[in-house]
Amino acid sequence: MKYNCLIIEDNIIERDLLEMYLDKINILEIKSSCQHASEAFKILSSTRIDIVFSDIDMPDISGIELLKGLKNPPIFIFTTSHLEHAAESFELDVLDFIPKPVSMERLIKSINKAIEHLDLKSKVQTLEVEQRGDRDFFFIKDSKGYARLNYEEIVYIESFGDFSKLRTENGQTYTALINLKNLSLQLPDFFIRVHKQYLINFNKIMSVNTSEIILDGGAKIPISISYREELLQLINNRTLNRIAKESAF
Repeated sequence: MKYNCLIIEDNIIERDLLEMYLDKINILEIKSSCQHASEAFKILSSTRIDIVFSDIDMPDISGIELLKGLKNPPIFIFTTSHLEHAAESFELDVLDFIPKPVSMERLIKSINKAIEHLDLKSKVQTLEVEQRGDRDFFFIKDSKGYARLNYEEIVYIESFGDFSKLRTENGQTYTALINLKNLSLQLPDFFIRVHKQYLINFNKIMSVNTSEIILDGGAKIPISISYREELLQLINNRTLNRIAKESAF
C-alpha cells in the first residue's frame, strides 16, 4: 500500500530537495508539488491526500491558515525555519514540525510517525470510560472484546491527533478514539500534561532533567519549557506535603 502525499513549498530549491527525498521512499507517492497554498487547496479538495509536507511562511496563504481552513485535513507535517510557530502548530494537532534545512534522517523519523498514525487510525479501538466516582478503572474495547484497565497501571498517553495511545506498565499499548484534551478531562488528577503530545502518570516519574522525564520502565518523555516549571512546582509541593505528614508522627 502506498500513501499519497502533497508538498507545499514556495522556495524552489527546498521544494526540489524535499521532492528528491520523498521520491526515494517507496511507500509514498507524491501526488503533487505546489508553490502556493492556494494551489494545494484545490488539490486537497479533489484528491485523496494522506500526508501533507508544508512550509508555514508562504506569500499568499500560510501553512497554518491553510490547515485552519480545511474541514477534514489529512496529516500535516510542517517544515520551517521559524521555530516560533511550533507551539501554534501543535495546538492544531499537527503531527510533526521539522526545522529547516530538512535532513533525510529527520524526515524518515517523521514519516514513520505519520504511517504509524495512519495504520492506527484504520484499526482504532474505542474507549469506553466508566463514570469514575469511587472507581479506579475503566474499560477499553480491543480486538477480543473489552479490557479492564486500572488508571494507576497507565504510564503515559501520547496524542495522535484525534485519538490517543495509552501505554501500560506491562508494555501493552491501547489506542482510543478520543483526543488527548478530552481524554485528560476523564482521568484522575495524577495524570499531568508535560508536552503538547504527552500526558504522564505523575506516580511513575523516576527522574526529571531539562529536556525529558524518565518514567518507571525506562520510557523517556519530552518535556516542554512551558510545562517544566509547573511540574517542578508540583514535585516540590508533594515533597513538602510528605515531609509535613512524616513530621506529624
